[in-house]
Amino acid sequence: MAGRTRPVAELFGAACDGDRAALARLLSLVERGGDEAREIARLAHPRSGHGYLVGLTGAPGSGKSTLTSATIGHLRAQGEEVAVLAIDPSSPFTGGAILGDRVRMQDHATDPGVFIRSMATRGHLGGLSLATPEAARLLDAIGRPWTLIETVGVGQVEVEIAGKADTTVVVVNPGWGDSVQANKAGLMEIADIFVINKADRKGVDETRRDLEQMLELSDLDADAWRPPILPVVAINNEGVDRFWDAVVAHRAAIEASGELTRRRKFRVGEELREIVARRLELRARQLTTGERWDRLQADVAARLVDPWTAADEMLDGIGG
Repeated sequence: MAGRTRPVAELFGAACDGDRAALARLLSLVERGGDEAREIARLAHPRSGHGYLVGLTGAPGSGKSTLTSATIGHLRAQGEEVAVLAIDPSSPFTGGAILGDRVRMQDHATDPGVFIRSMATRGHLGGLSLATPEAARLLDAIGRPWTLIETVGVGQVEVEIAGKADTTVVVVNPGWGDSVQANKAGLMEIADIFVINKADRKGVDETRRDLEQMLELSDLDADAWRPPILPVVAINNEGVDRFWDAVVAHRAAIEASGELTRRRKFRVGEELREIVARRLELRARQLTTGERWDRLQADVAARLVDPWTAADEMLDGIGG
């Protein structure tokens, strides 16, 4: 039976048995949303909770894809299976991912122990669509022990990734001092590990010093995890082993302290709120005809009604 006509439950069973084409089809359905995506979520949720999410974020050009590729190689050398979700900006024409991070990681494309998927942001503020946690949960449910989420690294995504991953890695480059200061608050909130990639260039010591000063000034508890600062030359695989050791150490620390449970509980709560908001928006659009929408929009523009009152009118009847 052709993949596009197979029932979701059949596709899910095949993916759990290692069918990569079935998994790719399921992820496409998750990105599309709708009833099939909800069915996938219902099937995946009871089987999830065993995998671990590592988010890699940082400015464009910092070498996140190179670090991700090197990390894949390190994990495969240890016999670990891994999946990658590469979050790309959406094409304004198709809504699809346009950076094509899979091309950058093509050395691993034929490895059955590696699954790489580019996902589009679809214009979502911060770059992470609602489909991303659903996709990560699906990969967890079919048995992938490690999932790397690599962000495009622009805008609000630097902070948002912290709500989607168990361990968040911030990738910077030497000579990043001014940007470090400009982004101080956000970085201190999200970073579990700092990686100074391209550490064969000048300015490593200065960048490390800037980061250390930021950590000294941050409000870290005495017994809290202190983000390590690790020099790496990902293109040559230098320091990648130490970087991954830090990821493993962070996982052990937050598991022992109960922080991992707290993070995941918070993540579920945020996801649930977003799902409710999306469904309310959909219901409001269904109940608000084009003529009614145009009238309310015109009234708001003419200052005849405020946006909150207009929204209340759009939502009238949803609970009925």
